[in-house]
Amino acid sequence: MYQFVQPQTNNPNYTAGQTWGALKKAWRGYKIAKVQSDNPRMTEYAKKIRTLQHDLGIKQAEFPELNLS
Repeated sequence: MYQFVQPQTNNPNYTAGQTWGALKKAWRGYKIAKVQSDNPRMTEYAKKIRTLQHDLGIKQAEFPELNLS
């Protein structure tokens, strides 16, 4: 289970809830791009996912098929 934490980003304009919402949307976009075999969009979403996870202070996902780990 995830522990709820405040975002660690230097940009205080986003709440933790907004960051979690953005993470959910990024995962949805990644999954759609993967079904469509759209590697550039998959890479873009994977980078966003990793950044948002870092901002939330949770473990970052690995994307070995995109060489992102």
